Amino acid sequence: MDAQTATFSSGPCRVALIELYTSEGCSSCPPADEWLGDLRRNPKLWKEIVPVQFHVNYWDDLGWKDRLSTPAFTAREYAYAASWHSRNVYTPCFVRNGVEWKPAWGMPGGLTAPMGTLSVEVGDGACKVEFRPGPSAPASPDGRYEVHVALMAGGLSSKVTAGENLGFTLRHEFVVLGVADVLLGKDEDGPVFRADVALPHPIAQAQVRRALAAWVTPHGGMEPIQATGGWLP
Repeated sequence: MDAQTATFSSGPCRVALIELYTSEGCSSCPPADEWLGDLRRNPKLWKEIVPVQFHVNYWDDLGWKDRLSTPAFTAREYAYAASWHSRNVYTPCFVRNGVEWKPAWGMPGGLTAPMGTLSVEVGDGACKVEFRPGPSAPASPDGRYEVHVALMAGGLSSKVTAGENLGFTLRHEFVVLGVADVLLGKDEDGPVFRADVALPHPIAQAQVRRALAAWVTPHGGMEPIQATGGWLP
């Protein structure tokens, strides 16, 4: 990143984090990828919804290795499945605020409970995070929170030459290129939690658009209680 800065803030009402678990090796995934990509033109983007796309690697043995996938993203989906008391994972899989979800159930977003305000100031290779919990924000038993900062890319494409999507050119938006997970520290003077977060090293460099997403969870939990994000310069 260069020295330009960007600042994102959620407002007090809960912003929906929409996660898509997908793979370039899965023939059922392109329509889901396209749906998520279309959110780029949705007026609710960054205000009421924050979309993120995680590529998993368990389809790689079908002949096409997804260059955007990592074992860590696969492990994240398995962790969700375990929290749902399921042994199975699948693609495409949508998750809304930590719960299995499908776009056919209706567009996410809208005014919700006051979970608190999440603010992120992005600078040269790092960001400053501040979270002010609202009256509806759940906390972990130790009263602490974690922040998760994802670097994302848009305008990515891959010409697939093997596997289930042989011959297709796949296009992606909101692709997670890396995630940094940091425990927030509580201010002594009030209920404010802060952290300085080094941005993760991206797994892919060629991109048309860059974005950042951040979400807060109770310490040790997976359910996002607040999210924010936006385009990077």
